[in-house]
Amino acid sequence: MAQPAPDRFVIGARAHDREAALQAIAQARRALGVDVDLRPFLTRFRDDRLIGASVRRRPHLRPAGRAEPLEALVWAITEQLIEYVRAVQIQRAILRGHGRRVPSWDGTGTLVDLPPAATLAGLAPAYLQSCDLSAGRSLSLVRAAREVAAGRVDLHAPDHERGWRRLRRIPGIGSWTLDILALLGQGRLDRLPAGDLSYVKLVGRLRAGGDPRAPRATEDEVRAFFAPYEEWAGLAGAHALRASGARTAARLGPACA
Repeated sequence: MAQPAPDRFVIGARAHDREAALQAIAQARRALGVDVDLRPFLTRFRDDRLIGASVRRRPHLRPAGRAEPLEALVWAITEQLIEYVRAVQIQRAILRGHGRRVPSWDGTGTLVDLPPAATLAGLAPAYLQSCDLSAGRSLSLVRAAREVAAGRVDLHAPDHERGWRRLRRIPGIGSWTLDILALLGQGRLDRLPAGDLSYVKLVGRLRAGGDPRAPRATEDEVRAFFAPYEEWAGLAGAHALRASGARTAARLGPACA
């Protein structure tokens, strides 16, 4: 990918056939969110007291998305309530054991991708536990994969809420996991992972006038704080974290699942 001008991206792909290359470009476009028109957001919030400076300085900022919503969902389950570094180790173990492998386009190496939903659905929870995923989250991951593999949850369907409601019935899948799926996997900039540790700390501090010793906010208080940003809440949250010097929400992990 290259950005020859502030308002222009160029994305290229090399593959063994044209269809695979076009699919890769489509996934990159989705993950980067380059097709989202941010002009209404920039016009509305460029002078906002909290995020205005960040909006003016980083007008092209978007949450770092995932190429596929299944990846966002599965990795969110692995990231629940643990440090991000440990979650990455779990993810790498899953990829080593069951990731899809294809030779690179130039034949010099091998590329590894997330296993398909059907493969994840067939994994034994005990295997996932051997990858250091907790027993409860191992069951949650397998059950979520089964819902997707069986077609009961279509992560690409326009009606995202229908799939969220079904996933929400699975023990261990809560609001944070679904918000990460929505924001990073389905491009829903109106969704904010309000239970994230970075947000409950940030809002608690802001509500206390910037006092770093302030108690954490609740998830409901975080949602209320960002409610004025309406359909842009997720993007506003990304700017708020950068304006405050915090790390991204998806890297700090949730205060709740």
